[in-house]
Formats: sequence, structure tokens, C-alpha cells
Amino acid sequence: MISKEREIAGKIMRLETGKVARQSNGSVMVTYGETVILAAVNASKEPREGIDYFPLQVEYREKHYAGGKIPGGFFKREARPAEHEVLTSRLTDRPIRPLFPKGFKNEVQVMITVLQSDGENMADTLSGVGASAALITSTIPWNGPIATVRVGRIDGEFVINPTRTDLLDSDMEMIVSGNQETVVMVEGEAEEATESEILDALKHAHGTIKEIIDLQNELLSEMDVQKDEFVCPEPDEGMVAAIDEKLGNQISDIISIADKHERSDAKDSMTDSILESLEEAFPEEEKAIKSIIGDRFKEAFREQVLATGKRSDGRSTTEIRPISIETGILNRTHGSALFTRGETQALVITT
Repeated sequence: MISKEREIAGKIMRLETGKVARQSNGSVMVTYGETVILAAVNASKEPREGIDYFPLQVEYREKHYAGGKIPGGFFKREARPAEHEVLTSRLTDRPIRPLFPKGFKNEVQVMITVLQSDGENMADTLSGVGASAALITSTIPWNGPIATVRVGRIDGEFVINPTRTDLLDSDMEMIVSGNQETVVMVEGEAEEATESEILDALKHAHGTIKEIIDLQNELLSEMDVQKDEFVCPEPDEGMVAAIDEKLGNQISDIISIADKHERSDAKDSMTDSILESLEEAFPEEEKAIKSIIGDRFKEAFREQVLATGKRSDGRSTTEIRPISIETGILNRTHGSALFTRGETQALVITT
């Protein structure tokens, strides 16, 4: 077993590996105060065939026994994740997903379990720390580490990783993830805060993030970890050249179409035409061809915005779509409203 600890925001944070879940590709127990989480990661040996996305599963679960409780109600067994567990899973997923190699299609599971809770030190930020520590100590290719902290503000002073009791007096709550160089994810709320105050909060958070990353690197330095080699498969050069030749100036013409539906129809028509013309030369490469065309559109959209400051529908980078709100849509319910922004609508009904 290897264990490293350091004082983080006035409390000891301990990382341990090699004690439990030893058959996992990587596993780390994180202790902060008296809250303990276990993060375990595993990956398939071969990429999943026939998909055009990265099959990453991140699951955060809080066991009732961690707080000394028994599930109440009719069902005594712990069933599907609660809403806050799903949200914490997403909170953990967001900063780690972009750090896997491009084109990596092996299934990866990141499982975080709250083993013990002291009721004050919250486990959601520890989830990101544990996931990062487990990934860097595994053989799975990953460009971490990262760390996650919570920032509060009490009587005008920033507090890193405030307890539940502290948050009752805090007028700000932000969850910040980052690597050694910069912040990569922010989520939070505040009663009133200026832009400079938010930036100050991020700076305070990043200082602690770097300390936690140093702790993870200390743990890693005690281990002999050899990462699995991964080389992103490159598309056939002949196919790419053929696609670019077929595209010509069509993309610039299409992205200049202001109407969203017309633009989408034109793109679909062009894609179908290219697929048909290349079907004989590159059979069974439909997904790869569509992916390359999609990449070319992304590049063209970005170049247009940077060059002109305008989007396809003529809006600048600071303009929003037209907004309208209509209330009293239904006269037999207690309340109803139709919110419209551009082509997106939400019909909200209360009763």
C-alpha cells in the first residue's frame, strides 16, 4: 500500500492506493476530514467497434451506510442513482473526458463510491480528485491529473472546501476543476458578485488545485506506472484528399445561408452526394466520411467567426437569438407559459 497526505485548506487530505480494489486498473481511496471515497477505474483491452464516440461511463454513488442510515420507505435496497448522484457523476465526467486521447474508443468505467461521510466535508469534489488519482495511477492513456475544489465566501473572505455548516453563511458557492496550468471547469452560484470577485475566487481555487495535483504526483512518483500506448488511427489520406476535392467551395457557400433549416438541408444534400460519389472507391467508410465532413464544417465555422465576427445567421458573438415569452397559454391550469428563443421553445405548465 502507498499513502500520501497533505494539509489542504486546513484539513488533511490522504490518498491511498494498493489497499482495496487491487484488481482494478487503478484505484485510490481519498480521505478528507472523516469523509472517505473510493475511486476505481477500468478499461477494455480492445476498442469498441462501430461507434463514433468515446464510451466513458462515470458513476458516483453514495451508500446509505456511509452516513449510518438504512434506506427508508417500501424499498429497503438501494436502487437507481438519486438526482444529486447523477449531477455529481456529470461534474466528475466533464473535466476528465477531454483529457483522454482523441480517437480513443476503448470502454472506460470510472466508479466512485462514498464509503464514509462525516456530514460536513462534502464528497462531490473528492469524486473528481479520486477519479484523477485513479486514472494517473492506472495504465489507461490519460493526460491528467486534474483536481476539483469548492469555493465559498463568508464575510467577504474566500473559503476553500467549506463545510456544509460554512455554506449556510456563504454568499457564494463555486465548484472549480483545473489542471496545473489553468481552470478547465466552473459551476456555481452567488448572491451578488462582480466579474473581478469571480476571477479572484477562481485564482484562490486554482492555488489549492495545484496543491492537490502535487499530492497526486507525489503518489504517482512512488509507483512504476507504464501507460498503455495509443496511437490515434489516421483516416486514409487518399479518402481525405478525395473528400476535400469534392467539397471545394461548397462549405463556405452553405455556412453563409442564414436560415438554419435551409443550411441543414443543404449540408445533408451535399453529404449524401459525396457519399454516393465515393461509395465505390471507399466502401463501408460512411461514418469516417461523415466525420471528416463534420470536421471541415467546424473548421469553416470557426474561421468565419474569427475573420468576420459574425455567425451564419448574421448575429455577432455577443448577440442572442430573439426571445419572446407568452403567459396564460392554457386557461384551466394554475399557470402556463411559452418561452421561445430562436428555434428553441419550452412550454411550462403548473397546477
